[in-house]
Amino acid sequence: MVAAIGEPGNDQVISMLLEDAEATNALGVALAQTRPARGVVYLHGDLGAGKSTLARALLRALGVTGAIRSPTYTLVERYPLAAEGEAWHLDLYRIGNGGELEFLGLDSDEATLWLVEWPERGGGFLPAADLRVDLEVAGQGRHANVTAVTETGRAWLARLPAVNTRAVAADS
Repeated sequence: MVAAIGEPGNDQVISMLLEDAEATNALGVALAQTRPARGVVYLHGDLGAGKSTLARALLRALGVTGAIRSPTYTLVERYPLAAEGEAWHLDLYRIGNGGELEFLGLDSDEATLWLVEWPERGGGFLPAADLRVDLEVAGQGRHANVTAVTETGRAWLARLPAVNTRAVAADS
């Protein structure tokens, strides 16, 4: 995996090539190992770009056992975390507008980790992202940009390269 670190504007970005599913899983593990006590991750990308794969790897690394279902039809899946708190995995592809989220009873104080696929469909009904992960198909692999958009996200991103050098190796 090849990565480069840049800073467009105030946002910090790590760009990388995820050569295969193993590399995508390694990124999920690295995100789990460095996550803050509370965090919100927006996952962007076309269908098949690897959003659910990344979310599943992150949840597994946080100790979630059993089936990790895609929330495509349920919209949200909740997972108790081994350490503490609860992770929510949302897939908003099928909603018409953000107002529909009110019916899900989502309370931003309940979840310690939000993983949101298709967040642009959530309108103003989601907590702000700390990290934004943009995934795009690149041959047999994926290109990923991990962008920190809050102070929490910048601290998270700063810890990321040190955790798993195979998953995130900074280009100098």
